[in-house]
Amino acid sequence: MQKAVQWVDWNGNGLEYCFCQSGPDGIELEGVVVGTRQGHYGGSYLVVTDAAFATREVKVSYVGGAELHVTSDGKGNWFDCIAKRDLPSLVGCLDVDIAITPATNMLPIKRLKLSEGEAREISAAYVPLPNQIEGDFVPQSAPQRYTCLMPDRRYRYEGLFRNFSAELEIDDIGLVLDYPDTFRRV
Repeated sequence: MQKAVQWVDWNGNGLEYCFCQSGPDGIELEGVVVGTRQGHYGGSYLVVTDAAFATREVKVSYVGGAELHVTSDGKGNWFDCIAKRDLPSLVGCLDVDIAITPATNMLPIKRLKLSEGEAREISAAYVPLPNQIEGDFVPQSAPQRYTCLMPDRRYRYEGLFRNFSAELEIDDIGLVLDYPDTFRRV
């Protein structure tokens, strides 16, 4: 299955174009973003999962700035392909959360397969916004919680690492429609 979607920020500025491809081997998300959250920036991303929806590869590039390329074995062990080193701080993370896009919320929702009312805490490999990068540009482990409010339709996302919560409605393939106060589908 293939689907292309677009988001703008909550105020109608910026633009993201995301192409999602899914099949029996997993999901591939590819997108470009002209963003306005906490400053103006341009960026692109690529995320590849395995058949169980565990993240296996992530590439993020900010125009005129930092680049990131990491891989995972699907069991929570990560490797920085640019610096050629293991990333022990990400051990146990099966999902990626890229701050410039709501597309990556799809991955833990699909992987966890929560039933109505069920909640699960996870640690995600969080990729920061350009102005949040301190030192090396690598993901940070970020505790999060997902709660199923209505199966295959509505979920509560909680960024426990930043005391943030939002109810997310998803479309027929699992991509976020609107992310209150942050992103809006066009």
